[in-house]
Amino acid sequence: MFTRSGLVSAVWLGFCLAAGATAAEAPNLGKPIDAAEIAAWDISIQPDGTGLPPGGGKAADGARIYAEKCAQCHGADGKGGVAGVGAVPLVGGDPITDIAASMKRIANFWPYATTLFDYTRRSMPWQQPMTLTNDEAYAVTAYMLAQNKLIGENDTMNAQTLPKVRMPNRDGFIVRFPDAM
Repeated sequence: MFTRSGLVSAVWLGFCLAAGATAAEAPNLGKPIDAAEIAAWDISIQPDGTGLPPGGGKAADGARIYAEKCAQCHGADGKGGVAGVGAVPLVGGDPITDIAASMKRIANFWPYATTLFDYTRRSMPWQQPMTLTNDEAYAVTAYMLAQNKLIGENDTMNAQTLPKVRMPNRDGFIVRFPDAM
């Protein structure tokens, strides 16, 4: 004869066995993905430059691309666009006095130039993310760094030079998992 707890245990056991059998008969949605398809999306870039793609660009080339694809949101001079339409300033480096995003600029917040490149390549322009070529992303990054007086106007940014740019706030972050670095 079953006790109440024995009956509950038997019901749970039956439920678990039924759920396991149902899970084994999955609907077989999707399709297998091959290594080439994964590689196209594996575009992570580390602070030390690991993962940077081939290519390169100068600030002068970046100025043209910026005017065409970035200025409508970030302003012609990088100091902010039209309120309500992005308006995110990129140039300037006043000390951060609070955590508001409006205080953060490339020169006073971003810890690594490689992160700036990665973010720009992945998400800009915001209406068409991932449409910049590697050369365009390097050139726009060079332009933004030059506008913030972090590199010279004629410096070329590429996989070798970009990781060497020393950002003013590089030591302003606490590494959450230092053993992973």
